[in-house]
Amino acid sequence: MFRPGRLYLFTMININVVLVEPEIPPNTGNIARLCAATCSRLHLVRPLGFRTDDKSLKRAGLDYWQYVDITYHDSIHTFLESVPREMLFLFSKRACTPYVDAPFRQGAYLLFGKETRGLPRWLLDSMPHRCFRIPMWGRTRSLNLSTAAGIVVYEAYSRLTGGFKYV
Repeated sequence: MFRPGRLYLFTMININVVLVEPEIPPNTGNIARLCAATCSRLHLVRPLGFRTDDKSLKRAGLDYWQYVDITYHDSIHTFLESVPREMLFLFSKRACTPYVDAPFRQGAYLLFGKETRGLPRWLLDSMPHRCFRIPMWGRTRSLNLSTAAGIVVYEAYSRLTGGFKYV
């Protein structure tokens, strides 16, 4: 059921999802769909491990691509030059602080690294206080990129909206 003001509330929060050098088209497509569902902006940092006209990328995003606000960046360095450091939240299995302790704020940039290597070590080392992890206690090395993005995006929106009281 649509409640007046709901879309306005969520578009004012303006979460940014940043994929640094993503490699797997279906993951990026799923995250694009997540961004469409949450009115989040998607940032893709080159080089990409696929072409943006890839069929599996389009299939994963279904018919929601028209609702996705996408910004492309030529490199991680050009992206970092365009964003205030205090707005960055880096997610990595190598971080120590749980994502539930991240001090999310309106306009936050949530950074996720490539599927095979994660975010560059130099980036994590340069901002250890901005690094967060999703705890895992099973026998896996990592979570799927689109799963991790979904967990974090919904946590950020939950906190920034007071627990989805207006949805």
